[in-house]
Amino acid sequence: MKFNQFKLGNFSLQNPLPKSLPNLGSLWMLVAALGFAIMGALVKVGAQKFSSGELVFYRSLFGLITIWLYIHTKKLPLATPVMFKQMSRAVVGFASLALFFYAIAHLPLATAITLNYTSPLFLAVITPIFLHEKPKKTLFIGLIVGFIGVSLLLKPSFTHADWLAGSLGLLSGIGAAFAYMHVKLLGKVNEPDWRTVFYFTLISTIGAGFWMFFDTFHPITWQDLPVLLGLGVSATIAQLAMTRAYRTGDTLVVASLAYVTVVIASLFGIIWWHEHLSLDAWLAIGLIILSGVISVRSTR
Repeated sequence: MKFNQFKLGNFSLQNPLPKSLPNLGSLWMLVAALGFAIMGALVKVGAQKFSSGELVFYRSLFGLITIWLYIHTKKLPLATPVMFKQMSRAVVGFASLALFFYAIAHLPLATAITLNYTSPLFLAVITPIFLHEKPKKTLFIGLIVGFIGVSLLLKPSFTHADWLAGSLGLLSGIGAAFAYMHVKLLGKVNEPDWRTVFYFTLISTIGAGFWMFFDTFHPITWQDLPVLLGLGVSATIAQLAMTRAYRTGDTLVVASLAYVTVVIASLFGIIWWHEHLSLDAWLAIGLIILSGVISVRSTR
């Protein structure tokens, strides 16, 4: 027996990790979850001074500079034969991001992020339509559970302002689902991730900058820089970690681990803003997470 073929149970020198071990690439989603939760917390901090448009602008501008430096260093081409698809994905993503930031500014952090994370539920609905696939029966179970969760979370006890923010937060989840669907379609025509991210951050920066002309502009002070830079850094790290997780990990595991963001954001809300949600609100959040996991596992 050759030394490099030595085996002991499921362990071998040629294959040192047993096949039963999980794909460790999926664990990058935990890094992304922490990054997105920090981003949400910083949006809530920044919303005490800046408008949603300004926060979207600073978040997008940092991402744009980062991805442009990468493209410039690698001398990668920005020309694309599917510019319309890139622009439609960017516009939908920008709208979803703006609605998401507004919801974070006006709702408890856990509630706003949960409403945005209804996106897998809506993605499971639209994926069979766009890809001409027959939905599984378990999808309908996920839809029912999700509908109950959303109805419970947006209960009539909300004030009028909460209803507006809650509705916009839910719309951000729908918009995110359509944005992910666009990414799937762009992947089918072999569009690279960096090009999609570039056009998304470009349109978001331009759109948010134009939005700021019709809103109150708040000058930046030295005290604001840590919040704004932290917002951009956390969002960029989270985006990169999520991309790596989906690229190297198991899709179902990664999509399920994404809901760790809700848990971390809930802890942030309790610690820093003393956001103590009611029992039925926690039940609603749990139902929405469950429906998302069911929906993810019912689609390819």
